[in-house]
Amino acid sequence: MQLSKDDLYERIKDLKSKKEFEKEIQNRYDHYDGLLDKDTVALLLIDELGKNTQGMSKIADITADSDCTVRGTVSNIYELHTFTRKNGSEGQVVNLDIHDETGTCRLVLWDKDVQHIQNNEIQIGTKVKIINGYTKNGYSGLEINLGRWGLLETDSTQTTERQHVDDTIIKGTLIEKQPTRAFFKDSGEFGFVTKIKVKQESDEKYITVWDKKVKELQKYKIGDKINLRNITIKQNGNQSELHVNGQCVIEKSK
Repeated sequence: MQLSKDDLYERIKDLKSKKEFEKEIQNRYDHYDGLLDKDTVALLLIDELGKNTQGMSKIADITADSDCTVRGTVSNIYELHTFTRKNGSEGQVVNLDIHDETGTCRLVLWDKDVQHIQNNEIQIGTKVKIINGYTKNGYSGLEINLGRWGLLETDSTQTTERQHVDDTIIKGTLIEKQPTRAFFKDSGEFGFVTKIKVKQESDEKYITVWDKKVKELQKYKIGDKINLRNITIKQNGNQSELHVNGQCVIEKSK
C-alpha cells in the first residue's frame, strides 16, 4: 500500500506548513501533466527533503505495516494454491522464502504474479528485487506482498539478453493504462513505470513502459490508435515481455 500525502506530511510538518505543502504538490502535479497522482508527488517531495524512509532496505530492518524495496535470494518455494473468492472468481497464491545477509522473510505472490513460478523464471537461488512492496505479519511471520503498487524484478543475468526489434511495429488501439508507479533505482534516483494494453486485430498485448516514455505516453488517451517501434523484448522462461524504454518510438497511428 502506498502512503497518502496526508500520512507523508507528518514527516515534514516541522519543515513546511500544510498550506505550503499542498501548494507545492499542486505545482508539481501540474508540472507532470497528471503523470503522477498527488500521493506519489508527495513522496517525491518528502524524498527531496531527506525525510523518505522507503529506500532500499535490508530484510532485518523491515517491519510490519510499511512499504519497502528490498533484494533477496529465493531459498524455498511452497506449493501453489488455487482458491475461490467470495464473488466466485478464481485466484492463485504461492509463498516463497527469500533471504539476504541479514535475515529471511516470506514473499507472497498472487494471481498474475504466480506466472513467475509457473514459467520457471523464479527458482530456488534466483535473486529478486521487490519494489514498493508492503509488509504485514502473516501466519509464518513477517511477509512481503506486492499489491497494486508493487513490482517484482529478477536478476537480469538469469534471463535471456534483451533484444531490440527494430523492424517490428506494434500497431493497435490503446485500451488500458495502469497507474504510474514511482520506485527507487540502484542509483538512488526515482524511476517511473506503468503498464498499458494494446488491442490488435488478433490479440491484446500488455506492454511495460519506463521513465521518460511514461510521460510521453500521457498525451495518448484510451481509444487512440498508436504505433510502437523499437520495442525491447525480454525473455522470461517461455514467455516474452514487451518493454518501452528510451529506444522506443511512440506515435499516433493515422
